[in-house]
Amino acid sequence: MPVWLLGTIMGLFGLFYAYAVWNAIANLIQTAQFFGDAGRPLNAFGWAVWIFAIVFPVIVYVFAFRLSHRRPAHHALLIMLTGLGLVAVFWLDLVAYTALSPSSLLS
Repeated sequence: MPVWLLGTIMGLFGLFYAYAVWNAIANLIQTAQFFGDAGRPLNAFGWAVWIFAIVFPVIVYVFAFRLSHRRPAHHALLIMLTGLGLVAVFWLDLVAYTALSPSSLLS
């Protein structure tokens, strides 16, 4: 596979993975600020959950890159898309968990 094609695929998908990281950072700040102002700051579990939400897309991107960098372009595209789907499912699970039981994340 040409290097420019690999760079294009990884760069475009990297933007989507970076958006997941950026969204997790924004939600961590918003959650910490909202509940901190209400007098109930995040506990250690809450911080761990949100920090893992920031780190998880990076881990998946690195793993998908390592799997796909020596494969044909269509395989690399499918591997990166699968990893992005995994990140999306994780994000939906995290949002559902924090919406249904926010008290488990607070002191």
